[in-house]
Amino acid sequence: MSAISLRGVDIAYAGQRVVHGVSFEVGKGESFALVGESGSGKSTVLRAIAGLAPEWIGEITLLGQPGSHRPNRTLARHCQMVFQDPYGSLHPRKTVDAVLTEPLAIHGIGNRDARVERVLADVGLDRRFRFRYPHQLSGGQRQRVAIARALMLEPEVLLLDEPTSALDVSVQAEILNLLKRLRAEHGLTYLMVTHNLPVVSFLCERIGVMNKGRIVEIAPATALHDGAFSDPYSQALYAASGRE
Repeated sequence: MSAISLRGVDIAYAGQRVVHGVSFEVGKGESFALVGESGSGKSTVLRAIAGLAPEWIGEITLLGQPGSHRPNRTLARHCQMVFQDPYGSLHPRKTVDAVLTEPLAIHGIGNRDARVERVLADVGLDRRFRFRYPHQLSGGQRQRVAIARALMLEPEVLLLDEPTSALDVSVQAEILNLLKRLRAEHGLTYLMVTHNLPVVSFLCERIGVMNKGRIVEIAPATALHDGAFSDPYSQALYAASGRE
């Protein structure tokens, strides 16, 4: 069974269709990337899977269960999203502890102290960070907290929306190494959106190339090393990355 499956998915905003007939599957434990230029529809696909883009038709399944047109608690237990901007995704007036315990409270999960400290350790933050506010953290630390929040419910799938693009280059490498380690330790499935092809070659096995709301090619990540793309747009994207 696939962890994520999309078949013939169209997505609209305010009645305007922006994603057309998208189909792909992500196996359990796999790391799959959607790549393409800004506006190609990559993040919109993630939002539809997460129940944050209600205007879609087609078939979305997550761990064998049908997708939702709105956020729901069952979906949240199995699938969480890490957003692009660590500055905007954390509430400025809530401590790290409040951010991490909120999903536990919503889902009625106990043993909160132990869970918070364990997840903080998982993302490389010690207990001193627990009662700090976002403005007291660096960008990399904020993104570690955002990843910790996504892990609190012990999901099987993480949706990663440009998880390093808002960070300094040196910090990007730290977060990518963290994501790679967490996937190995927890058996996670990743679906990542990015325009950064080196990130894909480090973290993913396969790539779906999007252009103007459509997937034009699905290729192995090894194509980023040997240039073995078949679609002209994919070839142009590869050439523009300077990896020839």
